[in-house]
Amino acid sequence: MTKAEKVQFVIDTLEELYPNPPIALDHNDPYTLLVAVALSAQTTDKKVNEITPGLFAVADTPLKMSKLSPEHIKELITGIGLTNSKSKNLHLMANQLMDRHNGIVPDNFKDLEALAGVGHKTASVVMSQAFGIPAFPVDTHIHRLMWRWNLSNGKNVEQTEKDAKRLFPKELWNKLHLQIIYYGREYSPARGLKIEKDIITKTIGRKSFLDSIK
Repeated sequence: MTKAEKVQFVIDTLEELYPNPPIALDHNDPYTLLVAVALSAQTTDKKVNEITPGLFAVADTPLKMSKLSPEHIKELITGIGLTNSKSKNLHLMANQLMDRHNGIVPDNFKDLEALAGVGHKTASVVMSQAFGIPAFPVDTHIHRLMWRWNLSNGKNVEQTEKDAKRLFPKELWNKLHLQIIYYGREYSPARGLKIEKDIITKTIGRKSFLDSIK
């Protein structure tokens, strides 16, 4: 297969498996999505979804969150990792949104990434899923699969993102990154891979990787 054919095979396979991939993090609006994504660092989406109903019952807007102390926020998010830093960031982020943006989540990368606890990946998720602006958030699943599929030699997520944006049509980015995540979880995990079920890797995978699991 040519690289273009491999890319099309990935698109077609993922579209067949996941025609309407949902956003895994429960949320109601751009702000609750921003908070949920910020909380998801180094923990599972499932765990975040267990925590956020209680948090959002108390503070589902920047104004409400800004009135809570970091200590109170920490109590509300107990059970996920990095609670000290996340609680402080959520408090500061809420105050930044109130002071800089009148309590409205900005719809551009520069302002999003200037918020406490918001990196490029978090900003990309919000841009793509809250505002529908094309972005390609790269998490560990996408980074792993782009390498396995020999579509990127990226040593880091920044390079993998550049390769993904170069190879895949822009109008598919917002949906495709979700599809790849679901595929990685279900068919191509980091550990316990069963190659007979991983049709994409089996078909277009990097030779050195395929040889290593024989």
